[in-house]
Amino acid sequence: MIERCLGAQRSRKFHRALRQCKVTALCLVLTVVVLRGIIGAGEFGTPEKDFYEIRNRLYFPSRKRGGDPHRVLEERRATSSSFATHDRNHNKNNYDELNVKMFMEDNGEDDQKPDPNEPYSRGPKISNWDAQRAQWLNENPDFANFINKKPRVLLVTGSSPKACENPVGDHYLLKSIKNKIDYCRVHGLEIFYSVALLDAEMAGFWAKLPLIRNLLLGHPEVEFLWWMDSDATFTDMTFEVPWERYKDYNLVVHGWNEMVYDQKNWIGLNTGSFLLRNCQWSLDILDAWAPMGPKGKVTDDAGKKLTKELKDRPAFEADDQSAMVYLLATERDKWGDKVYLESEYYLHVNWAILVDRYEEMIEKYRPGLGDHRWPLVTHFVGCKPCPKFGDNLAERCLRQMDRAFNFGDNQILRTYGFTHKSLAGGRVKRVRNETRNPLEVKDKVRLLSPPYKAVKAVTGHPLDWMPPLWRFKAKSYHFANPNLYHMGQGGDAQMH
Repeated sequence: MIERCLGAQRSRKFHRALRQCKVTALCLVLTVVVLRGIIGAGEFGTPEKDFYEIRNRLYFPSRKRGGDPHRVLEERRATSSSFATHDRNHNKNNYDELNVKMFMEDNGEDDQKPDPNEPYSRGPKISNWDAQRAQWLNENPDFANFINKKPRVLLVTGSSPKACENPVGDHYLLKSIKNKIDYCRVHGLEIFYSVALLDAEMAGFWAKLPLIRNLLLGHPEVEFLWWMDSDATFTDMTFEVPWERYKDYNLVVHGWNEMVYDQKNWIGLNTGSFLLRNCQWSLDILDAWAPMGPKGKVTDDAGKKLTKELKDRPAFEADDQSAMVYLLATERDKWGDKVYLESEYYLHVNWAILVDRYEEMIEKYRPGLGDHRWPLVTHFVGCKPCPKFGDNLAERCLRQMDRAFNFGDNQILRTYGFTHKSLAGGRVKRVRNETRNPLEVKDKVRLLSPPYKAVKAVTGHPLDWMPPLWRFKAKSYHFANPNLYHMGQGGDAQMH
């Protein structure tokens, strides 16, 4: 039929074209099958998506080696998304999904509540601590309570065991402890930082008392314990406390005799920074001080009593400062002779009266004075290093805390040739050129080698300073090598 219509020659061409179309269709089907095997139907599954992928593979042959950038990017995003979902569901180290509130809550079991009718007691009554401590010091001569005629001092501070609600608070707590470590390092003091609430009944103002008592009993080698609130900052790194002045006193606190004993003013002293000797008298005054502290009805009733008895005290729960004023004013005959109310230098000073004068102090005076010209301690009373969101005073407090920290930190940095560019910022600048003879640079404020840290060189056999076991091993080596040592001038042994 086709030959009659088209003729023999055209009919052969038509049949040839038809066979070629069949082959082409067969090849196309095979190609689709192969591509589906390579691409995977499980990933896409629908003809539209299959066609889309086939078209991309065939339409962009030049990109076969590197792949389609758009597709690669989409696959990368999909993979990242799947991993992120997996992390959220299975990985506890995902900080984006970290529940910060879990670190602000105490999930431990509640302690058994004490009987409110029983007087508060931290532990068994100790009445012979002086004798116990003297015996311990006699049996442990290597742990002397005085070193080069200076008392061994432990500076104690701390903060809440919970994380700050406002993250900036933890940053300022870090600055606070760094400041105290610097002062202790310069002056040869030991330091103890607590993040534990030792007695759940003694919280807030009163948390320091159980800690202080335990440290006095746990460190008989310590002569003075120096308590400092976390919101107090050293601003005179050079000033050395006149320890000799307090040889006959057991408690040293910033205050004024007239305001405490005569006026009974509740701000006649401040307990944010004080010195307490390790002795029986101190344990006794802690026992007399603490009963107003247990939270609840006890501290509420004590607060009412303190407001009634003390001048200008607002109505609020009992606090440790008011309780100390009341204790000294009403029982002066019992405690007063051993209490030194210090006002010649600033063991504490309220920040509001001087932080704006730091630049003036730098221009007119020098560190080492400790008083109104260059205060030893600046206390941010009313401020909190760990502020809550919405605290209207927090911004001003934190700005001034920065200034106080940098004011003190400049004294440390200057010994190494640097200083802060301004008291309001954290950036530093160089104030001294490098030299090939660094030891010839004069330390004007003597913070690198202060005289109160000087220790006499030990003379005698070089093995005498070693612990017994080391000494035995070293002597054994010495006997095997008799030429290791020779006697120098004055009879002191010297090592080759």
